[in-house]
Amino acid sequence: MSSNARAKIAVDAMGGDFGPSVVVPGALQAAQTTGAKVYLVGIEEDIHKTLDELAPSLEEGTDFEVVPASQTVEMTDKPSDILRNKKDSSMQVACRLVRSGEADAFISAGHSGAAYACAMFILGRIHGVDRPALASLMPTEKSPMLLLDVGANVECRAGHLFQFGLMGSAFVKDILGYENPRVGILSIGEEEGKGNSLVKSSYELLKQAAHLNFIGNAEGRDIFTGDIDVAVCDGFVGNIVLKLSEGLASAFGHMLKRELTNSGFLPYLGAVLSKKAFHNFKKIVDYAEYGGAPLLGLKSLALVCHGKSNSKAISSAVTMANTYVVKGTQQRLVETISANEELANYARLA
Repeated sequence: MSSNARAKIAVDAMGGDFGPSVVVPGALQAAQTTGAKVYLVGIEEDIHKTLDELAPSLEEGTDFEVVPASQTVEMTDKPSDILRNKKDSSMQVACRLVRSGEADAFISAGHSGAAYACAMFILGRIHGVDRPALASLMPTEKSPMLLLDVGANVECRAGHLFQFGLMGSAFVKDILGYENPRVGILSIGEEEGKGNSLVKSSYELLKQAAHLNFIGNAEGRDIFTGDIDVAVCDGFVGNIVLKLSEGLASAFGHMLKRELTNSGFLPYLGAVLSKKAFHNFKKIVDYAEYGGAPLLGLKSLALVCHGKSNSKAISSAVTMANTYVVKGTQQRLVETISANEELANYARLA
């Protein structure tokens, strides 16, 4: 897609803890700044209520369309039940807009398992990809890195991790602009031969991949140094790493604030003087800066956002989706998988 193209993004307006009240303004803000068209999918009455509240501040020319859906996905719903019994849910309707070609990408902050299931069965997988991977951008000391899988596939084979490495590398080249991304596999030691059977067999495959800058094993601490650009692991390990990182960042901020404000005048004065630094730190570790987790390996982009996403997170997700579409990242993923097709076929047996 040319740089002058405009992305069309289907947004599940009913998803997340706050629904249209944050999804609609976030999506429209991104539409204004990127020029993308957004389809707001969900209960018409609820969406229009939020639109009416935003009307005074809505810029002329903002391209959006309300697409009705009569059902919503609840966190208590089973993904299989949603696929069978909620065909007019905002999630399914948004996915079908992408499948039909009316939209280029799908975004939801709703039930992540349901979003994965709908995207998988409605959008379909890229030829050569066995398991789509949920990826997460992580802050580091230098620049963001990509961790995958972070929860979509808790049981993996070596062939799956091999494909994760290929897709992750292609993604950060376009989205983050990294020329030769460094790809590593999470293990318990840097030396070749360390790790369980999955890590060892995946290592052998990844080091044979064409045009992949595979740097070998990486330890958990390497995620935050900025010395690795893509880290691959199974979804069980990845989800623990992700949740631990989120919890640690939050706890560290609270503990530091407590110590600086409850330890006398001088620490308090230091906290006041360091206000800008604290603001910058919060921005670095805030998931809202990155928007959502891309589900890589599908025929079109799907982004799964945090359930507690605010308007800023939704806006960031739409902006990421727009960049993905305009830069033609999807085609790059297909080309990367195709370039390694022979090895990928072998990897399926691993």
